[in-house]
Amino acid sequence: VYSVLPSNGDGDFTFSRTTAATRVNKDGLIEDVNADVPRIDYSDSSCPSLLLEPTRSNLITYSEDFSQSYWTKTNTNTSNSVISPDGGLNGTKYTLDVTDSRSQISRSIFSVGTSYTISVFVKYDSVKYFYISNAGSVAYRTVFDIENGIIVSNGSSITSSKIEDYGNGWYRCSSVFTAGFTVLYLNFSPNTNNSVYTNTTDFSYIYGAQVEQGSYTTSYIPTNGSISTRNQDYCNGAGDATLFNDKEGVLYVETKGFVDVPTASGYIQLSKSGESGFDNSLVIQHRNNGALRIYANGSAGTDLHFNINIDFTKNHKIAVLYKLNGYKLFINGVAQSLSGTPTQTVFSGLDDLSFDNRGTLGWNGKVKDLRYYNTELTDAELIELTTL
Repeated sequence: VYSVLPSNGDGDFTFSRTTAATRVNKDGLIEDVNADVPRIDYSDSSCPSLLLEPTRSNLITYSEDFSQSYWTKTNTNTSNSVISPDGGLNGTKYTLDVTDSRSQISRSIFSVGTSYTISVFVKYDSVKYFYISNAGSVAYRTVFDIENGIIVSNGSSITSSKIEDYGNGWYRCSSVFTAGFTVLYLNFSPNTNNSVYTNTTDFSYIYGAQVEQGSYTTSYIPTNGSISTRNQDYCNGAGDATLFNDKEGVLYVETKGFVDVPTASGYIQLSKSGESGFDNSLVIQHRNNGALRIYANGSAGTDLHFNINIDFTKNHKIAVLYKLNGYKLFINGVAQSLSGTPTQTVFSGLDDLSFDNRGTLGWNGKVKDLRYYNTELTDAELIELTTL
């Protein structure tokens, strides 16, 4: 977000987000970040990323306080019993204390659209399995092994699920649903068939429930009595006409998406201010069919220079070289073939680099590195730059 070169700041982006948000800091803890402050996130590893996310709301109004009557309970929940993923003593102890049925926390949920994601932080103590389910239906149920950090099973109607290690024994378990939702069930069990319990003193820990509309999990949005919304991250407006070369150059990005096939396409655009759409611009597009596309000076078939299928849920190093009759694309150290016979053009008056397309359809994902070279690089240099 703050350019390494040029050191005078001419390469800096303008960043905005109208609400506070959370990130995972370098110590592995979830922490709040003020509005309009970029989030350098360490949730993947010790190597941080710029976190760019869409607007999302947590529809669970008591995401941490499971003692509230908002939640229907058939077990004992003891608040403030363990250090949570945010470093505070606010994790809840969940005890199996019924013998006639299943110990569980539940909440009736209104319709949240055709695709929505449920996520919860859990920590193992003596109860090994954790369940997320819709109205208790086996078809809409994911079983997690929170002792070993693995997914045991998904119901036939679960779109996808994930378990992420947040350190100190905590995992974030999530499931994606695409059908009507009635009641959210969260429960622990000593077995994988959710049968009647025989030991009613065992326990594990729970924290941070989230229900959000969308097909993947985003950063945690804490709530305390009402729905809370985190707005879109915007990162744009870097550079000026003195920094960009209209005739030749290389645009490089190392990035990872949240999902392979997004609902809407996302963009990174090197362009001239005052133009519209794809005009007079080099565009990197994460298309809503999962493809990576590179356009130059338009969005028609003749402007499409590369059309590559990659898995956006993985980290990729991408370099685009532009030059009259010399466009190249390297991904993870491998040169890619042109898409047909595109019109080989260059640009005029380039002065802006943004994570969007003229202010809309922002790039969503984690960005580890972004570079612009104002001259062409050799194939050997492009291979070295993009090799994972």
